[in-house]
Amino acid sequence: MGMIENLQALLANGQDNALLRFSLGSALLKRGDAEQAVEHLAQAVRQDPEYSAAWKVYGKALQALGEPAEAIHAYASGIAAAERKGDKQAAKEMQVFLRRLQKAAGS
Repeated sequence: MGMIENLQALLANGQDNALLRFSLGSALLKRGDAEQAVEHLAQAVRQDPEYSAAWKVYGKALQALGEPAEAIHAYASGIAAAERKGDKQAAKEMQVFLRRLQKAAGS
């Protein structure tokens, strides 16, 4: 069984938390399944709105799905969460992603 299957088995067995959803969403996005990734990453940020890493990957997954407005919202939420936590690196990364996305949307 691969990593995605292992994570799905944990979820099926009743273990549900932001880290599990983040891990599953990240793995699915890496595999190219942005649609399922978005579902799990959305749940991760619902469970822990301060999880800046989940917001970052959620934004990437939304971009991969062709949802720029939703991705902009995810990055903005992630930047706010990262700044509240003092996670300067995550905030900077998402600011770069956000600027690129806004620039692309404006052209």
